[in-house]
Amino acid sequence: MRAWLVWGAGVFAYVVAVLHRTTFGVSGLAATERFDITPAVLSGFVVLQLVVYASMQIPAGVLLDRFGSRIVIAAGAAITAVAQSVLAVTDSLPLAYGARVFVGAGDALVFISVLRLVPVWFATRRVPVVSQLTGILGQLGQVLSAVPFVLILTSVGWSAAYGSAAALGALACVLVVAVVRDTPAGQTRDVASAGLTAVARQIGVVWRRPGTRLGFFTHMGTQFSVTTFALMWGVPYLQSAQGLSAAAAGSMLTVSVVTAIAAGPVLGVLTGRFPNRRSWLVLSIMLSNAVAWSVVLALPGPAPVWLLVLLVVVISVGGPGSMVGFDYARTFNPSTALGTAQGIVNIGGFLATLIVVQAMGVLLQQFGGYSFDAFRVAWLAQYPIWVIAIVGVLVTRKKARREAGIHPRTLRQVVRERNASRRSELADSTAIHAEEDRSDDDDGRA
Repeated sequence: MRAWLVWGAGVFAYVVAVLHRTTFGVSGLAATERFDITPAVLSGFVVLQLVVYASMQIPAGVLLDRFGSRIVIAAGAAITAVAQSVLAVTDSLPLAYGARVFVGAGDALVFISVLRLVPVWFATRRVPVVSQLTGILGQLGQVLSAVPFVLILTSVGWSAAYGSAAALGALACVLVVAVVRDTPAGQTRDVASAGLTAVARQIGVVWRRPGTRLGFFTHMGTQFSVTTFALMWGVPYLQSAQGLSAAAAGSMLTVSVVTAIAAGPVLGVLTGRFPNRRSWLVLSIMLSNAVAWSVVLALPGPAPVWLLVLLVVVISVGGPGSMVGFDYARTFNPSTALGTAQGIVNIGGFLATLIVVQAMGVLLQQFGGYSFDAFRVAWLAQYPIWVIAIVGVLVTRKKARREAGIHPRTLRQVVRERNASRRSELADSTAIHAEEDRSDDDDGRA
C-alpha cells in the first residue's frame, strides 16, 4: 500500500506539471489579446518553454541521480507554482516570457523523477505497466487545462485561471514533501558521483550507448505530434480552421487523454511480453500518425467531426507509445545512470515538439494567420520529423542489437538478465525489507 501512496503523490505532482505545461495552449487566443501579439510571438512562448524543458533534461537527470526523487519533484512543483503566480498577475510581455521559462524549468524536473520511483518501489515484472500508468495518468493534466481551467478563464478571467493553477502547484509541493520517499524503509539509495568530470563522462557514456539513442528517436517520433496538438496549436486549429466551438475543441483534448489512458496499459503489457517487437510497435505508431494527418490535410475543406475524433485518437496513442523509449533506457543502462538516460530520452520528443511549434508559428504568419489554408500548410512541418525518427530507430536498433551481440530473437533474454541484475542490486543495498502488503513481491525486491 505504501508503494502506491508514494507513487500516487508523485503522479499528482506530474498531473499538475502537465496542467502548467498545457495552460498556454488552451489560452492561446486569450494570450493573443492580453499581450497584443502575433501568432509567431505566441508560439515563441511555448517554444521558449520547450527549449528550457529540453535543455534541462540532462541536468535534471544528473540532479535526480544525485539528490533523489523527493527533493527534485518538490523543487519542480514549487518553481512552477511561483511562475504561474507571476503569469496570473502580469500584463508585461517580457515578464510573461520569464514566467514561462521557469514553468519549463520546473516541469523538466518532475516526470523523470516520478518515473524513477517506479523500479524502486515496485517489483520488476510490474515496472512496464506502472511506468505506462505514470505517463498516461499524468496526462489528466490536459483534462484540467481543457475543462476547468478553460471554464475559469472564460467565466472569471485570466488571473483567476492562472492563480488556480499556481495553487495546485503549491499543493503538489506540500504533498510530495509529506508522502514521497526515495526508497522503501531499510533501503539506501545509490548516489552517483557528483564531480563535474565524472558527470560529463557519464553523460557521454550514456549517450554513446545505441540503446539510449534508440530510446531518444523512439520518443522523438511518437510523442511530438500529440504534444504539439495539445500544447499549442490543437485548440486554435480546431476553432479557427475546423470551425469547432471552444467547448468542442476542449472536448477533443479530453478524447486525447481518454485514448492515452486506454492505450497505455495495453502498450505496457505488450512491451513487457514482447521486448523483441518493441521497435515494430514504435514504427507502427509513427506511420499511423503520418497517415491520419495526411488524410485530414488532403481534404479541400473542414473535416467531418468523426474524422477529427479519429485523428485525435490515432495521434494520442503516441503519448503512451513514447514510454517505450524509457523502456529502452532502462534495458540498456545501469540503475546508477538511469536518471541521466531517461533525461536524454525525454529530450527527443520535446526537441521535435519545439521545432514543429516554432515552424508552425512562422508558417501561419507567412500564410495569413489562423486560416484553414495556413494551418493546412503549417501542419506539414511534422513530416520531416517522422522521417528523421524512423531512420533513427532503424539505424540505432541494428547497432543496439549488434553491440549486445544478440539476434533479435534473443533480446527477451537480455531484458530478463537486466531485470535480474536490478533485483540483485536492490538485494545488495539492504539486509531488511519486509512489508506485509507487498509480501507477494518478495522475489522482485530485497
